[in-house]
Amino acid sequence: MQLCYYRGLSEFQASPWISHAPLLLERLEAVSCEGGATQIERVLRHYLHINTTTAPVRALVFVGDAVEETSARLTDLAGQCGLKKQPLFVFQDGSDSRAARVFEQMARLSGGAYARLNDSSGALLRELLGAVVRYATGGRPALTSSNNDSDKLLLRQLPGSR
Repeated sequence: MQLCYYRGLSEFQASPWISHAPLLLERLEAVSCEGGATQIERVLRHYLHINTTTAPVRALVFVGDAVEETSARLTDLAGQCGLKKQPLFVFQDGSDSRAARVFEQMARLSGGAYARLNDSSGALLRELLGAVVRYATGGRPALTSSNNDSDKLLLRQLPGSR
């Protein structure tokens, strides 16, 4: 995994690749919030850039609460992710209706999935992250063979499930 985040006016950070959960948790706990506009475009461009045929990146998980960039730019990049078979799994923290529309479109155009979280969704987020890991490592069959509700939620939204 690679932890990426943005904050402030122009800060964007991408960690080295992490394969141990304790190290990921340590890095997550070191992140602090700082006011500034969203920089989702930077995250998507990074995702498109790091994926190569020799080192494929199979999924991006984005957790956010707002969208302050133009939806056209973000949905265009999401479509590029879809063309490259790089799905976005977008989890919304909160209830901003504009963010919900943009996040849902991004997930759909990329071939990924969207879910809305709330203040009591810690367990749901943990389950959804597990489902994304199963998808990234085993594809649709890994979700299909599972009995987890979170796997079923993602599976219903993936292309070809409708």
